[in-house]
Amino acid sequence: MDGRYWRAVGPGWFRPVEPPASVEQRIVEASYRVPEDGAVTGWAALRWLGGRWFTGTDVGGSPLDIPITVLCTHRNHTAGIRQSKERLRPSDLQRVDGLSVTTAVRAVTFEMRHADSVVAAVTSLDMACFNDLVSLAEVRSWVDEGKGWTGIQQARDALSLADENVWSPAEVRFRMLWTQTGELGPVRCNVPIFDLHGRHLITPDLFDPAAGVVGEYQGGHHFERDQRRRDIAREALLRDHGLEYVERVAGEEPTRFLIRLRSAYARAARQPASERRWTLDDPPSWTSTETVAQRRGLSPHQRRILLAHRQLDPAA
Repeated sequence: MDGRYWRAVGPGWFRPVEPPASVEQRIVEASYRVPEDGAVTGWAALRWLGGRWFTGTDVGGSPLDIPITVLCTHRNHTAGIRQSKERLRPSDLQRVDGLSVTTAVRAVTFEMRHADSVVAAVTSLDMACFNDLVSLAEVRSWVDEGKGWTGIQQARDALSLADENVWSPAEVRFRMLWTQTGELGPVRCNVPIFDLHGRHLITPDLFDPAAGVVGEYQGGHHFERDQRRRDIAREALLRDHGLEYVERVAGEEPTRFLIRLRSAYARAARQPASERRWTLDDPPSWTSTETVAQRRGLSPHQRRILLAHRQLDPAA
């Protein structure tokens, strides 16, 4: 075999030298380094289990090492793979589509405990909840029993800040800026707001129902002309119903946003209660998908219709 065109990915396994075409291929290749009593874990296991936002890259776009758990090994370090020798129970293991991976709860708590920051730990948990891989109750049960594990306090801290209805990592950072840095709120994530006749007004990224302040994170596509027109019309509609509206623009300096946020709270405080023409009460025809339990309880047809934006596209 000509070494110029092939490279080893495991004992007796070779592939062309071209880099993997997908994150799933990277995970498969790493799995060849896993002994019989080990498993792929962390973000890679969550991706294999269907976690849409576990893309295998950091915020700067650099590839992350694939974490694998092994009870003992004498193998040398392999580039692109992070080995962990933490204890592993048989109940932590499962085989999915031919790969040995840890359970979602074990995988996400690994990410939370070893994350670079509490915000990163919250992001991992929120994004695991996004695809209903775990619930906060399931993770809380594991954390409560996890005394002595490396990073367990950070996992506890992240759990206290987590939410089951966040739709993207950017929303996590937005929420942390609002509630932790700005010390405002608490807020609810992606909660539907209706007018007093049951008509749906908006499902905002963040909402402080006590103050009546709506917050939206605006990515680059919001600067396109047609989208901007819709955003302006929506802002007018919300103010007509007694809601204050504030935007967080992608790449914006945080202090500038916090100044606008506090101004929105000040305006909302001057709003008479009689002018609040909105409610969080769902109309009879509305199917709520705010919690993991609610989403898990949907029929297959309802999941296809209501949760289409959460699904992971099949790997190429």
